[in-house]
Amino acid sequence: QVLLVESGGGSVQAGGSLRLSCAASEHKIWTYPMGWFRQAAGKEREFVAVISANSGTTTFYAASVQGRFTISRDSAKETVYLLMNGLKPEDTAVYYCAADPDGNWDRAEDYAYWGQGTQVTVSS
Repeated sequence: QVLLVESGGGSVQAGGSLRLSCAASEHKIWTYPMGWFRQAAGKEREFVAVISANSGTTTFYAASVQGRFTISRDSAKETVYLLMNGLKPEDTAVYYCAADPDGNWDRAEDYAYWGQGTQVTVSS
């Protein structure tokens, strides 16, 4: 069982930045693609970004965050990051990291492991 713990959420004004971290309990996350999802109040969980396994040379982003968010991983620290720049009020949500997708990288139901989430609030 892989445990994932997110941190770094908070409240910022529009245009600000935050960096989310997702720490894993086991080194084997090195072998998993890792994703970030978010869920706004009253909405379904949606894909944000994914990074490939191992050295993480491949990344993919939702159109809504492309060019503003950057996903990265430090396997030595067993941590995945989501740097969020140019935040907008519509980015307000609980952000979750997830590991080990069995299928499509952008489908929440295909991920085996989830963190508890961290709240991001962007005010206008």
